[in-house]
Amino acid sequence: MDKVRRQEHKQLQSEGDDRLKGTKYDWLKNRDKFDADSWREFQALKATNLKTSRVWAIKQQALPLWDYRSDAWARKDFAKWYYWATHSRPQPMIDKAKMRKRRLDNLLTYAKHQITNAVSEGLNTKSQWIKSTARGFRNFDNFTTAIYFHCGKLDLEPGH
Repeated sequence: MDKVRRQEHKQLQSEGDDRLKGTKYDWLKNRDKFDADSWREFQALKATNLKTSRVWAIKQQALPLWDYRSDAWARKDFAKWYYWATHSRPQPMIDKAKMRKRRLDNLLTYAKHQITNAVSEGLNTKSQWIKSTARGFRNFDNFTTAIYFHCGKLDLEPGH
């Protein structure tokens, strides 16, 4: 999304058109984050014939994929979205669509179970921080103990 906006902004600026100036985050945020006046301005901007507007519409059309619980319906909706995205002109959108198609099974697993690996990634980050802060450990047991100590949410207040 942002690659297309930047490319188009550069092209428009060379023609003396500053329509996209200062709109980076408008294209990235959700409808509920706009106040009424900002939303009206954004509506007018996205109604213009810009590549950025088309890419924004394609991006918005992909969002319902996360709400499906049926694999078959999600695949059907994805197929329509994929066709639209790959037949749009901006190359970054085509690349993004192809990447999502390669990872479609993983995306549908999330849609089905609504579970991410964010917690395990957070623990991994914390473990890496512990290892780098200690400048290494002599053995794996000491490393494990340090992880339990820092990640175990122990109550270390005296008297408990």
